[in-house]
Amino acid sequence: METIELYGKVFELYLTYEQIDKAIRDMAAKIAKDMEGKDPLYVCVMNGAFMFASELLGYIGGDCEVAFARYSSYQGTQSTYNLKEIMPVTTPLQGRTVVILEDLIDTGYTMSCVKDLYYKQGATEVFIATMLSKPAALKCAVKSDYVGIEIANDFIVGHGLDFDERGRMLRDIYKIRES
Repeated sequence: METIELYGKVFELYLTYEQIDKAIRDMAAKIAKDMEGKDPLYVCVMNGAFMFASELLGYIGGDCEVAFARYSSYQGTQSTYNLKEIMPVTTPLQGRTVVILEDLIDTGYTMSCVKDLYYKQGATEVFIATMLSKPAALKCAVKSDYVGIEIANDFIVGHGLDFDERGRMLRDIYKIRES
C-alpha cells in the first residue's frame, strides 16, 4: 500500500519490509558477535518493539534469555517527558549484561531513564539496540549501541510502531503526510 489512513490522518510509505529486514539482519550479526561468551538478557520494550525483537532474536539464534518491560512517555504524536513504568522487568538484573530492544529512539528520554534504572538495579553492562533512530530529535544524551536505520524526524507508524494503538501490525513503515 502506498498510503494508509488512521484517525483521519494520511500516512505514506516510508520504509519497506525488505529495507527493515535487511537492517535487522545486519544488526543481529553485530550483536551476536559482540555477545559471544556473554549470557545477555534481552529486554523487549513493549508494545512497540515486539516485532523487531522477535525478528532480531530469531536472526541471532541460539539459546538466549528474554524479558519484557513496558514504559510510556507518549500521548498521541508527542512525548510527555514523563516516564511511566507500566510493566517492570521481573528478571533480576544484578550482575547481568542487558541488551534493551527498542523500536524507536527519538528524544532519547525513555531510553535514558531505562538505562539508568537498569544500572541502579545492578546490571553490569547495558546496551541499547533500536530498530530506528531519529538523531535530529534527540534531546537527552543517550547512546544507542546498535541502530538499524537512522531516519528523519517524521511521525511514523507500522512494524510495531503505533498511532494511538493503531497501525502496529503493518509490515512496512509509513510517515505522516503533512497537509
